[in-house]
Amino acid sequence: MEPRRSLPVLALLAAAIATPAFGQTAAPAGGSSATPGGVSIPDFSGAWAHPGVGFGPPLSGPGPVVNKARLPTGQSNSDLLVGDYTNPILKPAAAAVVKRNGEIALSGKAIPDPDSQCLQDPVPYIFWNFYLRIAQQPDKVTLLYSHDDDFRQVPLNRPHPAKIVPSVHGDSVGHYEGDTLVIDTVGVKVGPYRTIDRFGTPYTEALHVVERYRLISYEATKAGLARLAKEWRPAGGTVDPNYHGKGLQLEFTVEDPGVFTMPWSATETFGRDANPWEERICAENVQHEYDGHFFSDAGAHIPTADKPDF
Repeated sequence: MEPRRSLPVLALLAAAIATPAFGQTAAPAGGSSATPGGVSIPDFSGAWAHPGVGFGPPLSGPGPVVNKARLPTGQSNSDLLVGDYTNPILKPAAAAVVKRNGEIALSGKAIPDPDSQCLQDPVPYIFWNFYLRIAQQPDKVTLLYSHDDDFRQVPLNRPHPAKIVPSVHGDSVGHYEGDTLVIDTVGVKVGPYRTIDRFGTPYTEALHVVERYRLISYEATKAGLARLAKEWRPAGGTVDPNYHGKGLQLEFTVEDPGVFTMPWSATETFGRDANPWEERICAENVQHEYDGHFFSDAGAHIPTADKPDF
């Protein structure tokens, strides 16, 4: 089990927000700022929310594994996660894993995953987080997630190192392409209970994920949230209904030749967060049952301390 993090991430985020990019003037959230060379850099800063447990549909082409368990409305049943192992993106061995996990769900148990085990979330699993804050600096972008205050710091305008030591979040590098922030991630560490999605879809250390963030109009945001709601019953993140400014769209592409037959993509559409930022600590969530009877693996337990911290 990896040690829990004790970094002052909120102070880190505040410092990042307070530092405008070199040569830029501060811009209102959802706007943009310009460098002396006249290049417009979008302003993604602020608090964002999306009300869906899983990934949204792709803009085009092959999409992610979806839930076979459906509600009468046609939406995914987020209380019963049975991945569609017939999805053609899956190689046979990966399809067998997804099928087994679905059978476990139908038996009344659940597979342990990064969320339930209080682990750091790998990319792209981490995109499930209902709440996201983004801070931009001259040399990096910081993404802060609500679950356990997990965060990523993405350096800008540099290549991946020649030798990458695998880590949970992987090695991420970013750059701007016009109005889009592009983040390229490789070197995501494989480990117990770590998966790509809520269905336990596996991955290998060959995993390659490309994220593309861009601001979209209010109307496009409404349409994106509506598409997400058709797939996942709204839950978790609360979007401010009174905010009519721009939203945020994440489109990400996944490649892993050890697991998938082809690249696939998915989306997350974010509106402005309607609520104050909350500290969500997994180990204090008593709504889960961690006595070993709920999970398919009897050895699955969240971290525990021999004595209190204070």
